[in-house]
Amino acid sequence: MKKRVFSSLLCLGLFIGGLASANAQSVFGKWKTIDDETGDPKSIVEIYEEGGQVYGKIVEILNKDRQDAKCTECDGENKDKPILGMVIIEGLEKEDDAYEGGTILDPNKGKEYKCKIWVDEDNNNKLNVRGYIAFLFRTQEWFRVK
Repeated sequence: MKKRVFSSLLCLGLFIGGLASANAQSVFGKWKTIDDETGDPKSIVEIYEEGGQVYGKIVEILNKDRQDAKCTECDGENKDKPILGMVIIEGLEKEDDAYEGGTILDPNKGKEYKCKIWVDEDNNNKLNVRGYIAFLFRTQEWFRVK
């Protein structure tokens, strides 16, 4: 009898734990970016992990007129490279409920900023993306692509 009760409790615990992890908020996947100035959808960025760090790559440009856009304002290795396929988030590491310590590139301005990202605690389909220099920052909201 004790074994049966213990087994039932163990199964229940594993089931509840599985539900909790299934609903865990994850930054990984595809996210729709929104233009700060126009409010129009701009691109789809895929966030992934590689070598223990988090990266984000532009996998789709939503404005058909910008499909072949190049990073003309960028310096270094990204100078004049296609924006489509460009890695714009690099080197983030898990820090509590966020990922930070890396950088984000704004390919339209050619500027690179320190970066922090986290899933909104009230909406699992919203990603907060913060770029900052010193104590100045701007936070964008990106939306999960299903």
